[in-house]
Amino acid sequence: MQHQLKIIFILSLFLISSFFPQTIESINLAGNKNFSHSDYQEWIALQSGQTVFEGIKDTILNRIAFNLNQRGYFHYTFNSVKLDEIDEKNSVEINLELDENEPTYINKINLDRVNKIDSEFVYSEFNNFEGKILNKYELENSITDILAYYENSGNPFSVVKINSLNFFYDSLNTEYKVDINISIDTKKKSTIDEIEITGNEKTKDYVLVRELRIQPGQEYSQQNINILPERLNKLGFFQPIEKPEYYINSKGRGVLSFKVKEIQTNNFDGIIGYIPSTAPNESGYVTGLVDLSLRNLFGTGRAASIKWQRLNRSSQILDLKYLEPWIFGFPINISTRIFQRKEDSSYVQRTFDVSLQYLATEVLSAGVTLSLESVIPSDNLTNQFTVFNSTIVNTELNLKLDTRNDLYTPTNGIQFINSYTFRQKTINGPAQFIAPGTPTKINLQKFELSFDAYFSFINRQVLALKLHGGELRGPFFEISDLFRMGGFNSLRGYKEDQFLGSRVIWGNLEYRFLLTNRTYFFVFMDNGYFLRKEDVDRNIPIIEEYKIGYGLGINLETGLGILGISFALGQGDSFSDGKIHFGIINNF
Repeated sequence: MQHQLKIIFILSLFLISSFFPQTIESINLAGNKNFSHSDYQEWIALQSGQTVFEGIKDTILNRIAFNLNQRGYFHYTFNSVKLDEIDEKNSVEINLELDENEPTYINKINLDRVNKIDSEFVYSEFNNFEGKILNKYELENSITDILAYYENSGNPFSVVKINSLNFFYDSLNTEYKVDINISIDTKKKSTIDEIEITGNEKTKDYVLVRELRIQPGQEYSQQNINILPERLNKLGFFQPIEKPEYYINSKGRGVLSFKVKEIQTNNFDGIIGYIPSTAPNESGYVTGLVDLSLRNLFGTGRAASIKWQRLNRSSQILDLKYLEPWIFGFPINISTRIFQRKEDSSYVQRTFDVSLQYLATEVLSAGVTLSLESVIPSDNLTNQFTVFNSTIVNTELNLKLDTRNDLYTPTNGIQFINSYTFRQKTINGPAQFIAPGTPTKINLQKFELSFDAYFSFINRQVLALKLHGGELRGPFFEISDLFRMGGFNSLRGYKEDQFLGSRVIWGNLEYRFLLTNRTYFFVFMDNGYFLRKEDVDRNIPIIEEYKIGYGLGINLETGLGILGISFALGQGDSFSDGKIHFGIINNF
């Protein structure tokens, strides 16, 4: 009977130990001098509460040995390693005692096959190692820097090889030392002789090649190649492009190969409605929006757009644009625009302009725009003043800096646009509203500034900040001169162009959560300020207000283009007063 009970007891202990394995209570270390307990804890990579496993002693010793060797300590000894059981807790204490001993110092680094041109940089990388402890990580970092240097100097296939390490004991200084013998094979200088592009079914090769700004035979530079995808992404014709591959073909020529995937570049946004008559003596009318954008005509990079919008019976907009890029192969874009605005029953404004934009670099451009503008007051039976009949000659200068890494969904970079416009205005009538003291030749100045910045602190999350400001200066302003603010592209939560002012400032703060490369959900807050100065002669009081809008939205990549949808509340709005803004994102 007693024998049976012993067997049962032993089996019970075995089962308990099987179902409840021992855990690590603590890891205690003694003898370390050059590295802290936390260093060893990081190397061992075992924590209190982890399960004890078979071979745990060897695992601990191997991990410590590996890390000491990487840091130049080769003569360490392990005096003891014990697993002391704590029965009442079914756990163990790991007690380790070691002696790190002395490190190994670098006596000399011998370099072979280093030419004179590169010797200054290469020797400066290695000279500071002599007399220091041999640390594999620091040595590898310097080798990486040297390889990067050669990659940016036309030698992407360079090889840095450690041929031998000669260890010895310096009895005079009682130190362990090592001589390191390194050879560098830079291979043949590499150049970019050809550019290979695949995946562009519609876009012509030359459109991409000219954006790359690479001359045939240009020396290979990894630093320059890394930024090439960003140049192509700014075209807005492709899915985000990865870094290109480089190889030497069978003819010994260097080939830079890009893989692209085209996206929809022809966008259409439209809605049509019919408003029936509300009185016997009037007819109904058509209202709505038609916005057609062709941003890569025939695969040549040319662009054209047509926009028609009618908000009510008496107000409509017509906007025609055309862009011809890289005139005669030079980095100069020319564009034209015809614009007409019919504002209620007040006036008709027409503008024709021609712009030249010099693409100085891939991020910096400067331009000039010349335009002729006319403002014609509408006929009214009440003989009430609305605006003067006038013609305006505009001369605009602008400067643009764009370091964004993508046209549609940038995750870093800035865009800065600054413009100055000189407006020479001639008042032609109506004669009954031109008083003896009314100036008929007026010079106006218009200043505009736009700044966008993008930051990504967490993967697939982006903080976007946008600021825009404008100011008019002159003796007096008409409604056709003023800046417009409100709506989808400025101050959400309010009607399109709801606010007019001679001075406007608005800012947009968005936090974006990227769902795909071009689709993201966002929350936002918009702030806007406008000022319309007092005009005593026309009985216009000063108007100055500060507005806030906030909400959320989503930008969706669709077959028609990037569709932006947002729900916004203006200052003091209830939920039922919220406004939905939507439209195809047009980066003409």
